[in-house]
Amino acid sequence: MKTALDEAAGDGTAAIVHLAEVAPPGTLAEPDPVQRARAFAEPLLAGQPLDTGEDALGHADGTAAVLRGIGAAPTLCAAAYLVYAGDYLQRPEDVVRKAFGESYASLVALTRKLVQIQRAARAAQVGVAERAGQTERVRKMLLAFSRDLRVVLLRLASRLQTLRWYAATKRPCPRELATESLQVFAPLANRLGIWQIKWEMEDLSFRFLQPDEYLRMARLVDEKRAERERSVVAARVELATLLAAADIGADVQGRPKHLYSIWKKMQGKNLAFARVFDARALRVVVADVPACYAALARVHEAWKPVDGEFDDYIARPKPNGYQSLHTVVLGVDGRPIEVQIRTRQMHEHAEHGVAAHWMYKEAGVRGYAGVSAAGDFEDRVAQARLAVLRELLAWERDFSGAQADAGAASGPGAPAQQVAASDRIYVFTPQATIIDLPVGGTPVDFAYALHTDLGHRCRGAHVDGAMVPLNTALKSGQTVEVVAAKEGGPSLDWLNAELGYLASPRARAKVRAWFNAQAEKQTIARGREAVEKLLQREGRTAMERDALAAQLGFDSADALFEVVGKDEYSLRHIENLLRPPEAAPAEPGIALHKSKAEAGGGRGGVLVVGIDSLLTTLARCCRPAPPDAIGGFVTRGRGVAVHRRDCSNFRHMAEVSPDRVIEVGWGTAERDRTSVYPLDVLIEAADRPGLLRDISEVFAREKMNVTGAHTESARDRSTAWMTLTVEAPDVARLAQVLAQIARVAGVRHVRRK
Repeated sequence: MKTALDEAAGDGTAAIVHLAEVAPPGTLAEPDPVQRARAFAEPLLAGQPLDTGEDALGHADGTAAVLRGIGAAPTLCAAAYLVYAGDYLQRPEDVVRKAFGESYASLVALTRKLVQIQRAARAAQVGVAERAGQTERVRKMLLAFSRDLRVVLLRLASRLQTLRWYAATKRPCPRELATESLQVFAPLANRLGIWQIKWEMEDLSFRFLQPDEYLRMARLVDEKRAERERSVVAARVELATLLAAADIGADVQGRPKHLYSIWKKMQGKNLAFARVFDARALRVVVADVPACYAALARVHEAWKPVDGEFDDYIARPKPNGYQSLHTVVLGVDGRPIEVQIRTRQMHEHAEHGVAAHWMYKEAGVRGYAGVSAAGDFEDRVAQARLAVLRELLAWERDFSGAQADAGAASGPGAPAQQVAASDRIYVFTPQATIIDLPVGGTPVDFAYALHTDLGHRCRGAHVDGAMVPLNTALKSGQTVEVVAAKEGGPSLDWLNAELGYLASPRARAKVRAWFNAQAEKQTIARGREAVEKLLQREGRTAMERDALAAQLGFDSADALFEVVGKDEYSLRHIENLLRPPEAAPAEPGIALHKSKAEAGGGRGGVLVVGIDSLLTTLARCCRPAPPDAIGGFVTRGRGVAVHRRDCSNFRHMAEVSPDRVIEVGWGTAERDRTSVYPLDVLIEAADRPGLLRDISEVFAREKMNVTGAHTESARDRSTAWMTLTVEAPDVARLAQVLAQIARVAGVRHVRRK
């Protein structure tokens, strides 16, 4: 026979039937939500241990009790049972949706996901150096799930119940859990103004993390407890009598003091225990704001105030909305005592925080926690919701130390979605380390976040155990495992934004860097091959490549190979270095002997500024012709070599030997129409029979002489490349002929070199 737990753990139908059986007749439509949820969860949770060792049903009872203690609505208390019951259902969201509605299903789904993430994060084996980063990511995840504040309140209550259980059972609390409670959950409760949870969580975490200091503080407090309690009672009676005599209705209470807050104040201000003024404290709750100030006046009349110890948080509320009057006075025994004065509404806000107002909606017009929701109901709900979201973002800035201003997004009229916007997701490695990614992050982004080399070799990914495409957008809480090749690199498709492989700019930059490095390697290899061939021709293969590069002004051989591979550096420089200058043949070219004196009647000459009858030659590397901007370089034994100004060789020589650069220009007189200049033409075309003949016919028809030709074809004979040297009177004339060459069948590109 199946047990109730076995049946409920199936598809959930049995659990719903059980719920109908335990509900009183006629009450299933609107039963007490807490009783109904507990009846649903009891057969599932009874006897089941949590990962901390707690009994699951006992933990749910304790969590619901904490929520009731801060004034949470019954529906939220009921959710405490459903969240943990979901661990024992196959389809928890569907079952809860059928039994309790969509709101509960959404809450259960979000909270269970966050619980699973936190469990995995605590289980992660991280080093001391990584622990701070892991805590930071847990905080960010909690913030990411806070769009539904009920999730945050459930997690706060659940964590406090766990700490209470460790204290009650006297079991050692894991240091990671206590640290996370003190560094993440307590500051969050503080920002939301839920003092009851904040103070108790701080004291319990303090007890587990620093037991010796905790015991020392406890002894300091206990040594004077009886005396202090008597003085507090006497002061409370005296103050109540004083206010009653002034016709001020007030509830006067002795305020409990917490060990961690005393210890923290002593440490922060380097105070002795006797100098902690608020170790004895009274709280006065009155009807309205005028009564607060009237009560303050009576307190200062009866007792002497301590200078510098008055704060008016009514006129200047704290950022989270906290309001109260704080003063420190000297009692009848001459010792300090703190007095807090506030209205009933301020008191409820101080105890339950801005989170209380979030649940006006659930409380209805009857209100809750003593605050009526009548009147401008929807507006107040919206403003309370914005106040909570602002506090969450303020907590984010406090924790991370960020200095950025919230700007317009946190203004009074900002929509809740805008204030709570988050642009990060949080996923896990198989070892439960948290990795944060931008929204839309993919397994490829995840791989690059772990290690650049792993990203390059990424070929697949498992998400929660299932293989997914690499451009799948990940969601918070998923566990991702990368499938990587032993070697290889990224795909160019990853850089295509439309395909959606990468959402992280950092990962995209790493992919681009890989392809740039590959292109650089190919360029260096091409340059190395060209230099090696030259050295073989010159019979200098034994020459050190780095030494050769250094003589040419490069930092390394690879730097030389790179510029040669890019065609930015002529091999002629290396030839000139390897060959003795006196043995070097005169650079071929069209020698123009026009001097400045002859320029007036010269034809086709080059004018060397300030020098007469100087030999000039046109450089073959760039083939200058009128009206190119030109410059001269004084060679050894060959006069002035004339280059185009944009020639890479000329620029390099000018950098190495700027003193040998000389100004030159084309002659101003009308050039002889028979003067011609050798110009190189580059042609790319579809290879076919008769291609060279057709191109040569164009040059012949235009009366241009072709003095040199070099052709090369692809292996598959699909493309031909040609380099032709032709004689033209000037660049403009060549451009006209190239326009006709471009119209030859098969020619794809034609240009002057």
